[in-house]
This record gives sequence, structure tokens and C-alpha cells, in this order.
Amino acid sequence: MLHAIYPPQCMTCDTLVEEPGALCPVCWRETGFIFGSCCDLCGTPLPGDVTDQISAICDDCLTIARPWEQGRAVMVYGDKARQILLGLKYHDRLDHAPVAAKWMSRAAQPLLQPDMLVAPVPLHWLRLLKRRYNQAAVLSSALAGNLRLEHCPDLLNRARYTGTQDGRGRMGRFANVEGAFRPNPRQARRISGRHILLVDDVMTAGATFAAATDTLLACGATSVRVIALARVAHAE
Repeated sequence: MLHAIYPPQCMTCDTLVEEPGALCPVCWRETGFIFGSCCDLCGTPLPGDVTDQISAICDDCLTIARPWEQGRAVMVYGDKARQILLGLKYHDRLDHAPVAAKWMSRAAQPLLQPDMLVAPVPLHWLRLLKRRYNQAAVLSSALAGNLRLEHCPDLLNRARYTGTQDGRGRMGRFANVEGAFRPNPRQARRISGRHILLVDDVMTAGATFAAATDTLLACGATSVRVIALARVAHAE
């Protein structure tokens, strides 16, 4: 009855679709999903056949040290991805999370390890107070449920307010988040000896993932792998 009164619409336009959380055919084609060959460290799409570049590395990851083992992303950050991400991040579109987590579940398959622990990149409490929820934690919770993996939404704390990364160059982004994360004292025992899947909504230069990964490895994590809903290609 609810669908009859409020028929489901495409996530990024007003076109009617068969089920909530779906994209219409036009928006699907324009969303920039990453299929086939991609960088094994950050998920950015690469030219060529996936069969002959299964462990290929992009130019960014050849020049920037990545402390994590592997990484993936669902889509390239563009107009449609931006609509989905901003809706989830700032406009309470939590209905985007279940379908986004399904996409992330498929992208995460090459990253999965035995007894893996899923955790989000944390927000600083001031930003969490303003936003009311951590979009990365919403995604990681749904992703862990899909993959039937253990989830810890507060594995890490953001120890200091870093402000926005927007407008910072690549080196500025890394400097801004250096040492910004700490293990949550209540959860630190869950890190040692574990494979961690770290989740965020978007990867740009990879600075936030790197700082969080460094913290997890320093606390004894066996390995860290990362996944983002969107990847900003050729970040400067």
C-alpha cells in the first residue's frame, strides 16, 4: 500500500523504478561503476583485461606508500556517485545504505579473509554531534551483515578534529590526518591478530585510510584491507 501511494523512485532522479533503492537504466549507465580490471590497492579502474591484470597497481599507488594490503571501490566519484554520497552523508538518505552495501559486498569479495573484522573510519565527536550519524559506520554495519562478518563500529576513535580535507593538496591531506586516530580503549583487544576490513564512503588521496591503517597495524592487526563506496580518480 505504501508503494502504491509513494512509488519507489530512482536514487538519483525522479524516474519510477521497481523497488526502493534502485537506479533507473539511464542513471545506472551514468553512475561509473567499476567493473573488470582495477588497481589492487585502491580500486581505481585500469585499462585491459581483468585476467591479465589481477594484481595490477595504478600510478598513484606506485608512487604513494599504501600501508594496507588491498583495496576496492564500487564506483568512480562523478555526478551520480556524488548525489548518492551526499544524500547519505548530509541529507539523511539512510535508505541509500542497504543497496550501497550490496554493491560493496560484491566489490569486497577479493578482500575477504578468515575471521575478518569490519570497522568504519570514525568521525570526530564534534562532527558526529552535528551530523548525528557516521555514514561510514552505516555502510560498514550493512556490509558486515551482508558478508556475515563481525562488525565493530567503534574500533577506532578520531583523537583530534581534523576539519575537512576539501581544498587540500595530496601532501596536505596526509599531513592533516597524521596521528589523528587512536584505538578505542574498550575495543583495542579486538584488533591484535585480526584481519581488518576498513570501510569509508569515499577515497580521495587515501590519506585517511592510511592514517587509520597505521593505527590498526601499530595495535597488532595482522592485515588491513580497505573498501570505499567511491574512488576519486587521479587525486592530486
